[in-house]
Amino acid sequence: MMQDPAVLARSMPGCESLDKIGDNEYKMKMKMALAALSGAFEGTVKITEQNPPTSFRLAVEGSGKIGFMKGQGLLNFAQSGDDGCEVTYDGDVQVGGTLAAVGQRLIDGTAKMMIKRFFDKLATSETA
Repeated sequence: MMQDPAVLARSMPGCESLDKIGDNEYKMKMKMALAALSGAFEGTVKITEQNPPTSFRLAVEGSGKIGFMKGQGLLNFAQSGDDGCEVTYDGDVQVGGTLAAVGQRLIDGTAKMMIKRFFDKLATSETA
């Protein structure tokens, strides 16, 4: 489910489109807002280092008028109960341009909020 582009597009905050351009690679359009800054980004989403059913890496790169962002995360999956799955992740993100000028503390908080929204939307997609 987490490698389904339709599910990813619905789950990624601000994602407007996610179109396949290659094996496990997608062109992305999204809007991002950080404090008083907001703007459109275009970039790519790649699914790499697949180790089914236990893990894969998700890499996202994008740029727009307010700057650029590049991030990656390793997602790990473990059985939880009879029909559940526990997801853990570790990753990082780099930003540049005007987007980076708003301060690292604000960026960290926004990244955590976006990750929470992603998993909240993913949980809703699972039940839909």
